[in-house]
Amino acid sequence: MMGNNFDKILEISKLALSEYLLPNGNFFTYRYLPKRSDIEVIALSITSEALGIDSENLLFSMLRAEYSREFPNLTDRCNYNRRRKKLQDYIALVARPVSQIISPDNNQFIIDPVPIPICQNVRISRNSICKEDTLEWPARGYHASHKMHYYGFKMQLIISKAGVPVPMGMTAANVHDVQFLNELNNIELSDCELIADKGYLSLPFQTTLFEQDRIRLITPLRSNMKKQTSLWNPSIRYIRKRVENLFSQLCDHLYIKMNYAKSLNWLFTRMCSIISSVVELQLISLRNNRPINHLNHALAG
Repeated sequence: MMGNNFDKILEISKLALSEYLLPNGNFFTYRYLPKRSDIEVIALSITSEALGIDSENLLFSMLRAEYSREFPNLTDRCNYNRRRKKLQDYIALVARPVSQIISPDNNQFIIDPVPIPICQNVRISRNSICKEDTLEWPARGYHASHKMHYYGFKMQLIISKAGVPVPMGMTAANVHDVQFLNELNNIELSDCELIADKGYLSLPFQTTLFEQDRIRLITPLRSNMKKQTSLWNPSIRYIRKRVENLFSQLCDHLYIKMNYAKSLNWLFTRMCSIISSVVELQLISLRNNRPINHLNHALAG
């Protein structure tokens, strides 16, 4: 079972990253060829997240005990972890080309944050993980939709109208959502609608996004904004529910809130693997004529 799922994800990963791959399946030149190529390390990382295996220790225990015939040249766990972090940028690149295969002509996107806690609230005062970068420390935050106070980061996720993730970014939990709109210049979005909640409401940002990239930012108005107009309507509200459904699956099926990362680099690597696993599961469902947003059914059969 693991081997079949790995083969499916490996094929899609090669398709998504074909322009960067060397003939031997690596992205870098090695003095001695590793047992597993770089693309196989990426595929194994995405496969583990797609199957809800959020612990490398558990993953390698399963591979050695139950799937040793399917993975005969298995590298050791420490080597796998080091290479996985080294390949972080390539893992992040998987999502965009696959999303374009699923919904190539989409011009309507949804943006919303999801909390990424890194420890329980009672441990905040003595927490020391994910603090290697002084510019991106974890912080206390509150997520209104989940009605929860937490400590850590938040993922800023953009998905298509069909529910397919496109790019992803991370900010500290106390950073206002509207500040992430500054990063949209680095994301290949243009001439489209971007649906958001009230947290992204900002007339200066709306004007700048439209003038620079023809991005129409659509948000509901606050109750005290009587004199302004908005494109927000019941159909837009219905479309935006798609991102809430995806977040539920990220939490329930892919365990996005269960993090064992000790460094910011490792946390971001795992988030990239999770988002890449979502788009690959959706493509597998599309190929099998199944609803693309039923992630837990994608690898069945």
